[in-house]
Amino acid sequence: MNTIRLTAAQAMVKYCAAQLNEDGVPYLAGVWAIFGHGNVAGIGEALYAERDAIRTYRGHNEQTMCHTAIAYAKQLRRRRAMAVTSSIGPGATNMVTAAALAHVNRLPLLLIPGDVFAGRGPDPVLQQVEDIGDGTVSVNDCFRPVTRYFDRITRPEQLLTALPRAFRTMTDPAECGPVCLAFCQDVQAEAHDWPASFFEPKIWRTRRPHPDPVELERIVDLLKGAKQPVIVAGGGVHYAGATDALKAFATKHRIPVVESQAGKSALAWDHEMNFGPVGVTGSSSANVVSADADLVLGVGTRFQDFTTGSWNLFRNPERRLVSLNVAAYDAMKHGAEPLCCDALVGLEALGDALGDHRFGEPDQGLKREWFAAVDPLTAAPDETNGKPSDQQVIGAVQRSSGEDTVVMCAAGTMPGELHTLWKAPRPGAYHMEYGFSCMGYEIAGAIGIKMAEPDRDVVCMLGDGSYMMANSELATAAMLGLDLTIVLTDNRGYGCINRLQMSCGGAEFNNLLEHAHHVNASAIDFAAHAASMGASAVHVGSIAELESELAKARETKGPSVVVIDTDPYPSTGPGGHWWDVAVPAVSSRSEVEAARKAYEDQLKIRALG
Repeated sequence: MNTIRLTAAQAMVKYCAAQLNEDGVPYLAGVWAIFGHGNVAGIGEALYAERDAIRTYRGHNEQTMCHTAIAYAKQLRRRRAMAVTSSIGPGATNMVTAAALAHVNRLPLLLIPGDVFAGRGPDPVLQQVEDIGDGTVSVNDCFRPVTRYFDRITRPEQLLTALPRAFRTMTDPAECGPVCLAFCQDVQAEAHDWPASFFEPKIWRTRRPHPDPVELERIVDLLKGAKQPVIVAGGGVHYAGATDALKAFATKHRIPVVESQAGKSALAWDHEMNFGPVGVTGSSSANVVSADADLVLGVGTRFQDFTTGSWNLFRNPERRLVSLNVAAYDAMKHGAEPLCCDALVGLEALGDALGDHRFGEPDQGLKREWFAAVDPLTAAPDETNGKPSDQQVIGAVQRSSGEDTVVMCAAGTMPGELHTLWKAPRPGAYHMEYGFSCMGYEIAGAIGIKMAEPDRDVVCMLGDGSYMMANSELATAAMLGLDLTIVLTDNRGYGCINRLQMSCGGAEFNNLLEHAHHVNASAIDFAAHAASMGASAVHVGSIAELESELAKARETKGPSVVVIDTDPYPSTGPGGHWWDVAVPAVSSRSEVEAARKAYEDQLKIRALG
């Protein structure tokens, strides 16, 4: 047997560089690294040796480097991924939040944190967290509940099985998610004679599981017996490349489609079968057809509470729930009738089995009524001294966007408003991280999108709260020379949670800066701060100025930041559905007591459903 003598770290990097996707390009598009104690000597040296085969990128925070890698994989519908390596201690724990984000969103991410000495000679090493009751534990055990595959490399030869398992997990459509290979730092530097065959190029195909014939027959019977079905499109439609199949299926059989946050843009906003966003931040058109539906066909959705209105939306007493999902775990939720298969294959199989069966024409008047209600909210305002609303900002960005624009966001006010109001012209034009609703994803995520699709016009929308939480990768965007636009809405605090606090009867407290305890008033110049990190940045005073600057930004090299002050209180009124947020049963505030009564009334409605 031919062998190659390499360190364990060198072998890992060489193996990763040889893994290809089904298009024949490297599956790992690069490695994000902040070197520190536990990875600089071993993994750092190995990445340098393979720098021409696999590119290493330097970021400013381990969590946000992971966000960039996650966004990259999401925008490419899981066809490629990235790896992130960190030091043994705080660098590793910085990545735990991002691992949870990737886990929730079913997205591939290879995490390679340094770990303690397997030989334990110098214990305790710098940054080691000691567990008094378990000598095998390190901080990397924090990754166990938030990764789909976890392994600790305590011997070089363990990579012979660990690495194929890692890539199988990341490329498996049902089990896809983050992987953690906690790499003991002394083992990284150990040499081993590796089989040369271990480093031969390998293609990882994305399998397309076909439906079980019995399940398929059952679902077809349910569909044929339905009078008013509705399709809930989730992120799995995008990951499976099933947007065209969904359009053909819904159009032929005349079934309205409603979209979750992850599923939005599966159909163009103006397609006749697209009835809009569903659930808590949904449209009246989508929520009416969902409430009336006697069969709900989820395609690639987790049926998260925002999508289902905390299971208070699908109210038809005859309603049957069907879940077409590649993951059995998701296909069986809430007693759904499962069709466990790939979304594209499953839709095609259902379409073939239904033949020319058509349902009644959905009421297009619902869509006209919806747009008549909300289009005025995004229209250009008459300029006054008042601060513009977030809806008006969205309108300005919409009018400035084109067919190649990708609008993206993650947490706060904008995700709900964008889900409700944004008109996505084609698949991939809307990128939202709302499975984990993680503040700080936005700027890093925009970098990942631009790296994934360099020719797209990427517009990142975020609030001042998210900007303050994680803005350091703006410097990375400038260093990499990435052309992207950031629209920063400054509502002086956490406006979204402030409105939720008020809706639950609570007093405004600790969310907006004016209601938080401080000695000195906040006076941050966001444009100056962004400019100091290398962005072209400007503060505008009106929607008209915003539109003018957005036009300039599309012609500007490098990242552009446009800051605008907004009113923290308005939100889109029409369309949205109830969300189960528990209100205190006892309070000295009459507002809380009133909110509690309304909450209990909604619980009774759900119980009856």
